[in-house]
Amino acid sequence: MDAFYASVEQRDNPDLRGKPIAVGGGSERGVTTTASYEARKYGVKSAMPGYKAKQLCPSIIFVKPRFDAYKEASLAVRQIFEEYTDAIEPLSLDEAFLDVSDNKKGIKYAMEVADQIMKQVEKEVQLTCSAGVSYCKFLAKVASGYDKPNGMTIIRPSQAEAFLEALPVKDFHGVGKVTARKMHQMGIYLGSDLKQFSKLELAQKFGKVGPYYYSIVRGLDDRPVNSNRIRKSIGVERTFNQDLESDEDVELILLEIVEKFYQRLQKANNYGRTITLKLKNTDFKIITRSQSKNYHIHDFSEIKAMALRLYAENKEGIGKIRLIGLTASILEKENENVIDPQMRIKW
Repeated sequence: MDAFYASVEQRDNPDLRGKPIAVGGGSERGVTTTASYEARKYGVKSAMPGYKAKQLCPSIIFVKPRFDAYKEASLAVRQIFEEYTDAIEPLSLDEAFLDVSDNKKGIKYAMEVADQIMKQVEKEVQLTCSAGVSYCKFLAKVASGYDKPNGMTIIRPSQAEAFLEALPVKDFHGVGKVTARKMHQMGIYLGSDLKQFSKLELAQKFGKVGPYYYSIVRGLDDRPVNSNRIRKSIGVERTFNQDLESDEDVELILLEIVEKFYQRLQKANNYGRTITLKLKNTDFKIITRSQSKNYHIHDFSEIKAMALRLYAENKEGIGKIRLIGLTASILEKENENVIDPQMRIKW
């Protein structure tokens, strides 16, 4: 999807259309989750502090996130996908892999499937998306971001080698900023540079991910589209505009978080055996503490007691609190299809 959260906001509020907006980020400590393309022209990006976004674009409009609206739009797009294939692997609310080699409509060419899906999403959901079409997941993923917004990029097997050799390593999916800097220090700027290193050399330099880099720069990726992604945890977390100093304040907010957390478990009808409390202080030190049972915990009172106990036993010396989170893991339904396995409710 193209600038998904921001696009949903502009779709639902005509006053925001054509204007630079960012979802989230408005408070002193806020962080943008998504910026509209109008804001991106000024250099505003996802995960950018709100104050910096304001510096780059003084006219930017900050919008409070509405995760229910984003999930509703995501489900509508997912229903369109399902008209073409059941081989769908969601990566997040706004992105998925589709294997359309044996699609329900008997369309011969994958680019035609992508074109039809893009037009149908725009018509029925009033949002635009971009597509990457290729013979493997890595190339499809890279291609999907190559011609945004509302674009399609096709990488045929005969084109893969030249495409990857000319591609900057910073644009390789799976190469983050830190790894890209390390590669640059080694003289690796393009895929053609990366290709000069053996599998052993890359393993020595980058550990277990080294052989992955060796394969993908050669267009080798045999991972199937996995329509049964595993949900390993369900969580809720909250970052505060003002640090919490007293036990009374922390416990009061923690009780609110427990209620949100329990609502999320109920909505998913999925409960865990382990409850984990996450605390971050003003120095950005993070502690996580867990408690497990030999059964899945359904009772609200028990979850609340566990959360309060974990805080009471681990609060010593942590100082002022700026973030609290709760997570359930070892879930009852660890093999269910999920729309966004890594999403956390934040507010």
